[in-house]
Amino acid sequence: MTKITPNYLEMKAADLPASKAFYEKAFGFAFTDYGPEYAAVEGGPVQIGIAAGDEPAAPMPVFEADDLEAAYVQVKGTGAQIVAEIFAYPGGRRFECLDPSGNRLAVYKPG
Repeated sequence: MTKITPNYLEMKAADLPASKAFYEKAFGFAFTDYGPEYAAVEGGPVQIGIAAGDEPAAPMPVFEADDLEAAYVQVKGTGAQIVAEIFAYPGGRRFECLDPSGNRLAVYKPG
């Protein structure tokens, strides 16, 4: 079984600059911008990303896998619905799925 570890929480923001300002002022977070539609707080045991947009509305837990393809097979083998096939993005590759309650999850491998 491949190792899959929770270490990231991704949220959506209808107004990304306002959300960044809130987290900076409320919690002292320092963001790294990844283009105009994504910013992340990095370096802690759990990192936080904020993406422009409003779907999905609930925060999305992101799990790191040591072998993304094996994790994909492992997750798909549970019968989970894959809602985004493996894709590349700045910082790595990932896929997204739904758990039995409809919560959206992502599994990624940095790189």
